Amino acid sequence: MTQQARATRRLAADASGEAQAAEILRNGGLVAFPTETVYGLGADAANPRAVAGIYEAKGRPRFNPLIAHVASVEQARREGVFSPRAEMLAEKFWPGPLTLVVPLNETASVCALARAGLQSLGLRMPAQKVALDLIAASGRPIAAPSANRSGHVSPATAEHVLADLDGRIDAVLDGGACAVGVESTIVALLDDTPRLLRPGGLAREAIDAALGCALAEAPKSESPVAPGLLASHYAPAAAVRLNALTLAPGEAGLDFGGRFAGGDNVLDLSPSRDLAEAAANLFSALRALDASGAAAIAVAPIPALGLGEAINDRLTRAAAPRP
Repeated sequence: MTQQARATRRLAADASGEAQAAEILRNGGLVAFPTETVYGLGADAANPRAVAGIYEAKGRPRFNPLIAHVASVEQARREGVFSPRAEMLAEKFWPGPLTLVVPLNETASVCALARAGLQSLGLRMPAQKVALDLIAASGRPIAAPSANRSGHVSPATAEHVLADLDGRIDAVLDGGACAVGVESTIVALLDDTPRLLRPGGLAREAIDAALGCALAEAPKSESPVAPGLLASHYAPAAAVRLNALTLAPGEAGLDFGGRFAGGDNVLDLSPSRDLAEAAANLFSALRALDASGAAAIAVAPIPALGLGEAINDRLTRAAAPRP
């Protein structure tokens, strides 16, 4: 699809819509689809031209690799080499919000462009029936970063997708709001040391417990080995101020647990301080406050426990200096 060629089609998340979306993907087109985390912008991961369309639509740096989404563990094994630890994590947490970065298998179909030229790749089996049905119907792994312009706030609804990408992609499969609301946790299993590359929808503590050891931190690198690792990412147009205890004049407020006084310019991620509720509301709230026209968004402190680690990671990237 050429940019701005026509309005993006909005397909219902039923058998007919999924069949149409799968046909678009097989023909090299771009389809946004819901997962339990956020909406992904999908293309045939084996088709370099289709994958190039993702980068073009998003305005995404080509050195940032993409996650390949699969419909089964068997399909994942054809793409990547699974160590015993990788097998165990896939068995325990798939389908679900966990991406495993593993060495490339010689039988892999995911193209070099989707992998940013790396001899490893990130694989995920999403826990969302619409996503799994679409991947299975397409008959191939689907490369899918978040369905938004690169660096913008991630999309949790079809409306968010269209706000960024209407006219730039072929279709969006509308499955309603995403349940988790933050992207997947990414764990690298490339050597004897499992490493947390990105906190996300599966808490670090659950993975540590399954492994029987603490995840190591990601090595510092200027070239990302997985998606979502750029310093400035998930960013609204407004400036973001973290760990705010009060609102300054003219600021909008992203609250947690009722720290700020209420008002039209304040949205509370979770008045009851429920981190799962806060994660699910994060990107929708950021988009709504950004649309208010406020020059800055003040963010109340959020505990860095469980899903709070992922929420704080996204907010830190949203507040980072813009390139």
